[in-house]
Amino acid sequence: MRNLKLTILALALVSVAGFATAKDAPPLKSISYHLAEKPVEDPEKRCVVDLRLPEEKEGFATLVWFHGGGLTGGNRDFPKFDGKGVAFVSAGYRLSPQVPCPVIIEDAAAAIAWTIRHIAEYGGDPKKVFIGGHSAGGYLTMLVGMDARWLKPYGLAPSDIAGIIPVSGQVTTHFRVKEVRGITGSPLLPVIDEFAPLHYLSKDLPPICLITGDRRIEFKCRVEENDLMFITLKNLEHPDVEFHELKDLDHGTVVNGAAAVMPVFIERVSKVIDAAGPG
Repeated sequence: MRNLKLTILALALVSVAGFATAKDAPPLKSISYHLAEKPVEDPEKRCVVDLRLPEEKEGFATLVWFHGGGLTGGNRDFPKFDGKGVAFVSAGYRLSPQVPCPVIIEDAAAAIAWTIRHIAEYGGDPKKVFIGGHSAGGYLTMLVGMDARWLKPYGLAPSDIAGIIPVSGQVTTHFRVKEVRGITGSPLLPVIDEFAPLHYLSKDLPPICLITGDRRIEFKCRVEENDLMFITLKNLEHPDVEFHELKDLDHGTVVNGAAAVMPVFIERVSKVIDAAGPG
């Protein structure tokens, strides 16, 4: 029997998901996140974040969220979230082919570093910064959260992240990255090189919550690849990894189903962090 945590959620549950909480303050818009270590040219103003903060709460957890779009499109958004008291940092990033694909990963790292450094100014706990994203955003989430080179310029490491929550993210090298690097063949042919999250698996990574849609209707190979990541992490004795395959949800709708999974994971891991105390 596979060591798989299979989550089955009814569509009725999805329909009740909403933003972080009805009492959240209005979003703070278009805050530049690039830090002095790596100044950039950003004429389209994509290297910014929007913040949605919970009111009347201190020391809250934060989810840095990266949108999907195949690394070539998409815009900042706030995911649906069936929970309360969590801040959202919705991060934009520059796109291919306007910039090389490694620059996109650098943008994601800069947004995460900015959040860890600055969320306390807004009332959040920098030890409770989670990262997540849908599709291409999930891919960026895993690369920055698993490959230490991206956060290193900021004096940070994956261990400074509270948890990683990719939603239908590609765990092999992204099809757009393969394209621009001249790797030919079917987009479904997996490549595991330096741009594949699978290449960086370790028992020492932060807590991980893998979420996909139903394998019957998801992107081809997407569920099976995430399953491989889950099984590999378990075999490497990673102490805190979950895999949720959401019934009847496809690549587009899985982000709505994730609304019920993400807050449970964030709350559980946050309690562990609180119990550990300072340090």
